[in-house]
Amino acid sequence: MRSLDIAGTGMQAQQTNVEVISNNMANMTTTGFKRRRAEFQDLIYQNLRRVGSNSSDSGTVVPSGAQVGLGVKTAAIYSINEQGNLQQTSNTLDMAIQGNGYFQVTMPDGETAYTRDGTFALAPDGTIVTADGYTVQPGLQIPTAATGVTINTSGQVQVTLAGQTAPQTIGQLQLAVFPNNAGLDATGGNYLMQTAASGAPVTGNPGAAGFGSVMQGFIETSNVNVVTEITNLITAQRAYEMNSKVITSSDEMLSTLTNLR
Repeated sequence: MRSLDIAGTGMQAQQTNVEVISNNMANMTTTGFKRRRAEFQDLIYQNLRRVGSNSSDSGTVVPSGAQVGLGVKTAAIYSINEQGNLQQTSNTLDMAIQGNGYFQVTMPDGETAYTRDGTFALAPDGTIVTADGYTVQPGLQIPTAATGVTINTSGQVQVTLAGQTAPQTIGQLQLAVFPNNAGLDATGGNYLMQTAASGAPVTGNPGAAGFGSVMQGFIETSNVNVVTEITNLITAQRAYEMNSKVITSSDEMLSTLTNLR
């Protein structure tokens, strides 16, 4: 019976759906996390009677045919890149992006990673780094004598030195944007990597056309909506139960056949 295999693919699909939902809920408090959504496609169809085929020698055509679907498969798991809420921390080096764009980070192997997580700190030499100690491009260093650090919405980093009243600009942070944010490869640690699907990054100053603004003293929270995820979880659970019921019913039908005298 095809129904056993078809319902099996349905249960596997809903298992994937629940795994995606559980990952969203696990990252409810992850800074800059973007929730994900599983998308599914129907599998190929078996033609019992092909639509459009001739039904007689006189050229009559079958108007609808007869096709039996063979189940479902996972097509993609999309990242939903809507803006998360901004949470004030009052930490000098915490930064949130309001709008489009990613911070650029130099990884230990020299590759450039991208992140929305702006919980930055200082390395021993004063360089602005991530929580893992990776350099935030362009590798700005805060002088040891600095008594204050200001980062404006355009990404300019200014410091106030002891004995001076006028702040000095020491550098400019830039953001990167992509043609297809959903095509970025998540590698863990709140880092994303460029792929052929994402397209090449375009860099620019925060606040410019197409780029978000930098908010000092804020972080961007996860965009996971708990109510939505719980609703999706209930729906996935019911779909899993219904597919398991199909398997049980198919098994009972096969049992009836084998017990015929």
